[in-house]
Amino acid sequence: MNGAESLLRTLVGSGVEVCFGNPGTSEMHFVAALDRVAGMRVVLGLFEGAVTGMADGYGRMAEKPAATLLHLGPGLANGLANLHNARRAATPIVNIVGDHATYHARYDAPLASDVHGFARPVSAWVHSSASAKTVAADGARAVQAALQSPGQIATLILPADTAWLEADRPAPALPKPMPATVSSEAIDQAAAALKSGRKTMLLIRGAALRERGLSAAGRIAATTGARIACDTFAPRCQRGAGRVAVERIPYFAEQIVEFMKGTEQLVLVGASPPVSFFAYPNKPSWCTPEDCRILYLAHADEDGTAALEALAEVVKAAKEPLHVGPLSKPDIPAGPLNPQTAGQVIAHFLPEGAIISDEGATAGGGVHRFAAAIAPHDHLALTGGAIGQGIPVATGAACPDRKVVCLHGDGGAMYTLQALWTQAREALDVTTVIFANRSYAILNIELARVGAGDPGPKAFSMLDLHNPELDWVKLASGMGVEANRAASVEAFASLFGSAMKNRGPRLIEVVL
Repeated sequence: MNGAESLLRTLVGSGVEVCFGNPGTSEMHFVAALDRVAGMRVVLGLFEGAVTGMADGYGRMAEKPAATLLHLGPGLANGLANLHNARRAATPIVNIVGDHATYHARYDAPLASDVHGFARPVSAWVHSSASAKTVAADGARAVQAALQSPGQIATLILPADTAWLEADRPAPALPKPMPATVSSEAIDQAAAALKSGRKTMLLIRGAALRERGLSAAGRIAATTGARIACDTFAPRCQRGAGRVAVERIPYFAEQIVEFMKGTEQLVLVGASPPVSFFAYPNKPSWCTPEDCRILYLAHADEDGTAALEALAEVVKAAKEPLHVGPLSKPDIPAGPLNPQTAGQVIAHFLPEGAIISDEGATAGGGVHRFAAAIAPHDHLALTGGAIGQGIPVATGAACPDRKVVCLHGDGGAMYTLQALWTQAREALDVTTVIFANRSYAILNIELARVGAGDPGPKAFSMLDLHNPELDWVKLASGMGVEANRAASVEAFASLFGSAMKNRGPRLIEVVL
């Protein structure tokens, strides 16, 4: 048994079942070991940014880490943007990054780089194996580190000789870390605040945005009148009829200020106080009222769901939660095809249990206004703001017997469209909706907001995707994904309705 096989057996024994990869020469012994070790599904991505995004989507839904297999520093660097998003989402991921053999490092070969330096900003744990005899134990520690609550990225650097030299055995799985228990003092403090009669908002993030946590929050709201909110870009939120509805913090600073207006107490559950996504001249960065009292019921590493349930008991919350609506899907709209009517079509046809990977940006908000009353579903947002997340996250999030719908702007989708090829190769049940406005539309808005003077044709050309226009039907078809274009509500309703009834990867280009 060599080091690579001992590592692979350790990963499988530690509960890692999927490896998303784009390997190179230094990783060949790990690749060869895949045929000798049962229990690891391997998924090829054609670009490292797609690989890391897939691992993010998988981790958010599976609630355990996938492995990534990346080639040296440049391969890791190609995946950094979606590792940034995954770090913001607190997604557990184990990166396996090959490196030159230990004795080869002194020669400064062309692909030599500071792998630690690339890994450190996006990783909570980084280690380079020093010997084939220690690789397995290092792998077990990497999995344990990734599972540290609420989830984090662990990067194990694997020099080529530590993979090919003889090892002793795989390492046993280490104990799974559990989230910390919230103190009784924190619960009592939050209960006293809620009983005070002051206008209070519960701001929730993390695992507490699933049914148990939302139900407890809804019961608290029914008794105390507290508002229930989540971040603009929550990693995963369970929404839909029969579930407690959550107010979503708006995107722009002045909208957040208006949203928070009148809030006298902010109770945080795994969240931070809302701030503006960017700084703007003459607009606030801190968006919570200055006189608002801020209380931490649960920090990100603590069990926010259990804290909300305990808080519900202390405030003697109602048995039935507030803000739960019946199923009331909208009709298919009439009129022109635009973000609002497209969103209404999606809301009408979305099946129960669907997963939405949302990078729709300016065009993707049409479905949100119906979210509380349509079929129950999971919503995965662009957590870190680095575009090019949506298609890979949808690919990794694909679960058996659950439809995945990816909402994506055309500009951002070009960053990682390679993941469409993986959807075809793996026959994944993902429907991608490309909102084709032929523009980086959000940047046209930002250009006006930042006070950049009087922009002219050169400036606007940097935000424009005409000349030539992207042809998403050909792009997707060329990677094996069935694709169609919709220029009317009727056409989109027919195509999207068909996609929801049939399995397999599909792409629909919505011409706006």
